[in-house]
Amino acid sequence: MPKHEKNDVELVKTWVMPPGATLGSSIRAKGILLELRARLPVASKQSLDIEQVELTLSMPASAKTEFHAAASVVANALEDIESLPVIPREIQDILSIKTNERHRWLKDGRLPSAGTRTVKLRGRARKITFHVFDPRVVEDLLDRGVVEEWREEDAAAAAENRRRAAYKAKLTRSLKKGKTVKADTVAGSDEAPRTELAGWEEFGRDGLLR
Repeated sequence: MPKHEKNDVELVKTWVMPPGATLGSSIRAKGILLELRARLPVASKQSLDIEQVELTLSMPASAKTEFHAAASVVANALEDIESLPVIPREIQDILSIKTNERHRWLKDGRLPSAGTRTVKLRGRARKITFHVFDPRVVEDLLDRGVVEEWREEDAAAAAENRRRAAYKAKLTRSLKKGKTVKADTVAGSDEAPRTELAGWEEFGRDGLLR
């Protein structure tokens, strides 16, 4: 609500957002508020606020023209608000998932992207680009409760990867050990003491080798 005194506020209009808009997420509801404020004139932005799922536009009686203009903008925006793309922090709250899970499932295709969005960070020159998601797809994932199933799949895959890595490490150690044993055997054959024949020195002194 704008920072007017209570007795100055005489123009008030409220809207209740449908469940399909917020998908049960307070973060999504706040995101919708910010989206609606972005469509309002600068002077009217703070006149729109939200309490749970109820939007309230309030202005003093002296701002009748601005009030009706803002109310029209909000009403028009709410007509298709359920199709507003879901941004990363919203989908994480809706599905109760972590950032690394969102990245992993987005990368392997289980979490389909509805495109990307680029925004400029407040007070900074740098822009960031991120994936957004279709609210109806998100709603379907929520209804089917697939998150726990995906986590079980990931846990099984991780266990299998650890098993394969352990087997590969064991095989590598075995091969290295085998090479070492073979090398020791070859080296030993070259350095083995030669067997001396009885009377060999005398045989040489007699000149029988000449």
